[in-house]
Amino acid sequence: MTVNATLYVCTTCRAGLEIPEDGERPGEAMLNALNDIGAPDGVDIKGVKCLSACSNGAAIALAQDGKWTYVYGNLNKEEHLQDIIDGAAAYAATDDGIIPWRQRSATFKKHTLSRIPALGSNHD
Repeated sequence: MTVNATLYVCTTCRAGLEIPEDGERPGEAMLNALNDIGAPDGVDIKGVKCLSACSNGAAIALAQDGKWTYVYGNLNKEEHLQDIIDGAAAYAATDDGIIPWRQRSATFKKHTLSRIPALGSNHD
């Protein structure tokens, strides 16, 4: 059984914008654009109602069993879409979730909000 990384996209983020209740939010737009491109090998894309990064929306997270989890924010589909796809593929290819600094896109270097060790790990 293949274990995939998951790219979570917050669909409720307003990214500080005034958006009508029935309007498309930046996170929804990001999810739709990512799904239009398609997930890279080894990655599933899933929308979630909230990543609790409201003041840093639109936000995404990358997670996989046994790997560090990363949360990225202040993203938009116009600027960051390809970096997100490329970064998700690079994340899926790692053993521990840590993409070497020189191989990270500018988006992943500048927009990291949090990194969380794998459950049960003994990382310092």
